[in-house]
Amino acid sequence: MGLSRSFQVSNIFANMTVRENVRCAVLWSLGTGYSFWRNIGNLRHVQDRTAEVLETVGMIDKASLPAASLPYADQRTLEIAITIAGGADVILLDEPTAGMSHSETERAVALIERATRGKTLIIVEHDMSVVFGLSDRISVLVYGKIIASGPPEAIRGDAKVREAYLGDEAEDLPMVEGAA
Repeated sequence: MGLSRSFQVSNIFANMTVRENVRCAVLWSLGTGYSFWRNIGNLRHVQDRTAEVLETVGMIDKASLPAASLPYADQRTLEIAITIAGGADVILLDEPTAGMSHSETERAVALIERATRGKTLIIVEHDMSVVFGLSDRISVLVYGKIIASGPPEAIRGDAKVREAYLGDEAEDLPMVEGAA
């Protein structure tokens, strides 16, 4: 249906290799599926698409490793690879940088930017540097209701957003130039 999503908690096949994880997503997206009688290693288009995705996310050199052996940030990268493997036009990511260090987060943002170029990205994220780094439009929810929606510059300076997320501390913050 053109949608693909990742989960807040990594959802990978730990006992399979990185390549096999991505290949599962490719097979599913192409409608190929598994068959006991078919050698999926002979399906050139599946192998090519799998390699293309692994190259896009920078994991081609880790393709033969068991997914369980990957560090946390690489497992999150693998999940993004699985998410984009189907070629969906709309990518939904739930907290893709949760639990990552600053440098891991920076790499994840660059990856998400690269992997979702030309697609619609909908992201749920609490790290504001990630949100502002990836978004051209932001909607802010408080208790399930949208309190502000617009370009990053407008959201940065929005009084309702500042009050909801910063409380009294908002008064001490300088306004961002150009913010509405």
